[in-house]
Amino acid sequence: MSQVKKVDGIDIHIDGEGDETIVMIHGWPDTYRMWDAQVADFKHRYRCVRFTLPGFDPDTPRRVYSLDATVRSISYVINAISQKKKVILMLHDWGCVFGYEYYMRNKQQVSAIIGVDIGDANSVETRRSRSFTQKLGVSSYQNMLSLAWAIGGPIGNMITRSMASKLGAPSVREYIGSQMNYPYYILSAGEAGSYRNLQAFEPKVPMLYIYGVRKPFMFHSNSWLEKIEARKGNKIIPFNTDHWPMVRQPERFNKVVQDWLPIPSAHPEHEGEGAAEDEVADG
Repeated sequence: MSQVKKVDGIDIHIDGEGDETIVMIHGWPDTYRMWDAQVADFKHRYRCVRFTLPGFDPDTPRRVYSLDATVRSISYVINAISQKKKVILMLHDWGCVFGYEYYMRNKQQVSAIIGVDIGDANSVETRRSRSFTQKLGVSSYQNMLSLAWAIGGPIGNMITRSMASKLGAPSVREYIGSQMNYPYYILSAGEAGSYRNLQAFEPKVPMLYIYGVRKPFMFHSNSWLEKIEARKGNKIIPFNTDHWPMVRQPERFNKVVQDWLPIPSAHPEHEGEGAAEDEVADG
């Protein structure tokens, strides 16, 4: 069963009728379509819910959405579709940033978290772990996307699509535009309250963290990985991919997630110590 429901002006795509719901939140420069391969697989066992982040859809008004506004939209969506049950979060890129913050504000609504390629990206530890060249690379692409948002129009779209192509983004070009760059504008210009109020992400529910190793820099620190893997039931799995493991190796990604997902039901408290899977998955 597939249906579309509108919540807070956002089209919510719902597939499957499982007892548990997976809420999938994408990042830049993507839309809800990024999770196609996951929905095709998981909908036979789970209720899959996905949507395009506020402001990312080219057909919606161009505006800056503050951290509070974005998390509030996620809350509206989850409240509308949760059926008064906890949900599983599957997050990628900016979807991790916003999804982690949603969890920190609404712990009672989440049963498990699957984070993809973004850990403690904005922490002091992560920044310190990068070389000068890596820091320059991060600031360069973020500032360029911020500039593209400020320019807007055809030129802003051209800059955004060029950067997306340079970074190897798999999204279809027609869905990419400068309107989805507002998080970078907030980050670099300090607009809309900036992201200074982001809470340190400290998950108390089971977490699976998957990340690609074929990137010029990581979006997590080693100390964060150690903290996550120390909790029983958590798992960390590196993939031999770039920033989009779920797109580059969908079959492997889906299997890893499916093999892990039963854990939350079997061990809801997940206290104590645990270990990570250290081998890189080649798919």
